[in-house]
Amino acid sequence: MSGSLRSFDYLEGLPQTVFRRLYQQPCTTLAIFRRMLPHLAKSFVMAMLYHEGPMSISILNNWVNPESVREKEEAFGKLRKLHIIFEKDGHLSLDRTFRDSFRMALTGGGNHRSFGVPCTTPDKRKVDIAFLDDYATRQWEAILHYMVGTRNDVQPGSGVIQLLLKSGLMEKAPNGQAEITQQGFSFLLQDANAQLWTLLLQYLDMAEELRMDPVEVLHFLMMLGSLELGQDYSKETLTPTQRHMLEDLREYGIVYSRKSSSQRFYPTRLATSLTSEVGTLRSVAAGFNKVLQNASSSEGFVVIETNYRLYAYTDSPLQIAVLSLFTRLNSRYPNMVSGRISRQSVRAAIKTGITADQIIDYLTAHAHPQLRKNTPILPPTVVDQIRLWQIEGERMKPTPGYLLKDFATTAEYEATVKYAEELGVLVWKSDAKRSFFVTRYEQVGDFIKRRTAASKKQAT
Repeated sequence: MSGSLRSFDYLEGLPQTVFRRLYQQPCTTLAIFRRMLPHLAKSFVMAMLYHEGPMSISILNNWVNPESVREKEEAFGKLRKLHIIFEKDGHLSLDRTFRDSFRMALTGGGNHRSFGVPCTTPDKRKVDIAFLDDYATRQWEAILHYMVGTRNDVQPGSGVIQLLLKSGLMEKAPNGQAEITQQGFSFLLQDANAQLWTLLLQYLDMAEELRMDPVEVLHFLMMLGSLELGQDYSKETLTPTQRHMLEDLREYGIVYSRKSSSQRFYPTRLATSLTSEVGTLRSVAAGFNKVLQNASSSEGFVVIETNYRLYAYTDSPLQIAVLSLFTRLNSRYPNMVSGRISRQSVRAAIKTGITADQIIDYLTAHAHPQLRKNTPILPPTVVDQIRLWQIEGERMKPTPGYLLKDFATTAEYEATVKYAEELGVLVWKSDAKRSFFVTRYEQVGDFIKRRTAASKKQAT
């Protein structure tokens, strides 16, 4: 799965009781299936969905090539962490609540209203998709402009500003003004969907403070991701929590409602892409041409030469502010700015939390059409030098992970090390000390538990 799906990693740490409540809504099961599961895990779910009774693990193992052990264990690990499957006596079964709701999501039926209720009466002032895109752009652009301190006709609401402060993207300066933080600088270089989920997850953390049920908040976000762009939906079937959320989400451009008392709302493209695949999200970001692009199409505007000179054909204050994070700008014209990427400017950006890869990705994503004719797009000397400037300050590279030791027998240690190596999570090992270091523990821990249970069963 794509790295942009990291926003959903939050769900993996939730307890089983929360998942049971989440899986009561068909839209939630569909969103998790579409966005969180690897392709192999999806195949396992579909195989068990209409299979009566538990399914033998050996049958599922036979579906996978012997050399794809890593992908298979990743699929099983993900399904276990999301409490979609449970294991007993060498057989796997789908969680009953998930199974029933997912069947309903695929085949329809029921009166759950999980996918919203379209309005049955025509809207006298119906809006089109172009209007919704423009509205979402203006609202989202207002947040980004506020963060970089540039002028904009639309100002974010107090709720948005409070969320930016709570999330650590901005902080109060001694003069009382809100200023962007190191975390905020990195936030600006993310794609629009990743930015949106960063704020929504913080909103979720504040749910109890706002006297809202976090599970109901998640339900509503999943529902918004399943709605149809351009369709108006009724507010009458929404709970008080969901109605309160609508008012908050209007400020982000996620939904449009003419006024608070209106009994209908429209999801914008920001809403309908919440649970979409990464390709769709990238096109959404390109569609909002004023958020991270100034051109009238998805064409880029940045030209960079082998001598590190940079030319940006834009007059957008937001774009210029983002470029100034890692470029020393020295000239500005009505429709262009020019500057130079230097060791000092890149090192200053790195100190604020921006990485060399983020800078390179940004320049690549916004490269001028003339640059895109080249292969590779950016001059290799520039790319290599940006990475070298980052390495200069990295004498040691920390690797977060887990140290496993104190194995009872050599056979137990060797089997576990081999398994970790097949998964691709092994970083270091010491056969003499019977210890090793891995970047991820969940699947390795499950393997150890299964071996221990099997050994006890044989002993009895």
